[in-house]
Amino acid sequence: MATSSSDKALTIRELPRTDRPRERLVDLGPRSLGAAELLAILLGSGGSGRSALLVGQAVLAAGGGSLRRIAMQPVAALTTVAGVGMARAVTIHASLELGRRMAAETRDDGAPIRSPRDVVAHYAPRLEDAVVEEFHVAVLDAQHRLERDILVTRGILNSSLVHPREVFREAIAERAAAIVLVHNHPSGDPTPSADDRLVTEQLVAAGRLLDIPVHDHVIIGRNRYTSFAEAGLL
Repeated sequence: MATSSSDKALTIRELPRTDRPRERLVDLGPRSLGAAELLAILLGSGGSGRSALLVGQAVLAAGGGSLRRIAMQPVAALTTVAGVGMARAVTIHASLELGRRMAAETRDDGAPIRSPRDVVAHYAPRLEDAVVEEFHVAVLDAQHRLERDILVTRGILNSSLVHPREVFREAIAERAAAIVLVHNHPSGDPTPSADDRLVTEQLVAAGRLLDIPVHDHVIIGRNRYTSFAEAGLL
């Protein structure tokens, strides 16, 4: 059965200016647009007989309506959406990573770190949705300000990968007054594992010898965290 011209989806150029994502962003600002419209701007054009807006809606649907869920999936997963090839999938993931990094900049380096919640506020935007474990060291000065963030390892956390030498080398160079250990659990559950406890014990002991105290070890989960200091595990 032939499809009538009235059933054919309009291209974005055929829409009124007030309905076109790019024009709406210019006229009203990016916050006025929905996620599917922002994705349509990234895509630039449609594909598989659909407008960029319809492809953007399909991309969003592939993540169950969640940009966070899209970011957690492999890049190639988006190529199963009609109209999305590898180049477009990479563009979408790059934009989501930029958003994650911008969120991480909302707390400037040099801000005081006085509680586990301060640690979480700084690190959660980057780590709570990371697909692999990352182990960071927050280097603090005498006023508890964050002087530097050090990525020690990225991958599976165990005591052989997180060696005191790697952790404290940079802290010594920075003349750190103290450090805070931070890592994430991609599962979303921040409950400390046996390796987490072993690593913490080793690093706390090394910090005592070097006179660089470990103030806390914060594990970032999904909308949750565990603080070794709060839990009395240090």
